[in-house]
Amino acid sequence: MQVVQLESIKPFVTKDGSEIRELLAYRNSCIRNQSLAEARLRPGAATTPHFHRKTEEIYFILEGQGLMYLDGQQRSVGPGDAIAIPPGAVHTIRNTGSGVLRFLCCCAPAYEHDDTVLVELPGQAP
Repeated sequence: MQVVQLESIKPFVTKDGSEIRELLAYRNSCIRNQSLAEARLRPGAATTPHFHRKTEEIYFILEGQGLMYLDGQQRSVGPGDAIAIPPGAVHTIRNTGSGVLRFLCCCAPAYEHDDTVLVELPGQAP
């Protein structure tokens, strides 16, 4: 049985600029086809707009408030919200609250820097 404690995981910064702690993935567990990470954004911070060629993602907001941009649409998000992000969908999330925005990132297949393509959003970034 593998049980990983969040605070025991060393954080790293993804290609899109978010700080994550990868809880479970092929790099550190028996999991082979997906990954689970906790991401944190400080107040006012945002991920760089990007898409993934292969990976589908689910963001699940744990705490804080954010503005989610996904393929031309924007929506305020908060605790309890789950966001479906299909492969190829341009997305970014901005922390609009006064505290840390914490959310889970579920990726299938597992997150890889090489699958992340950074883009610019002319006049539309949240």
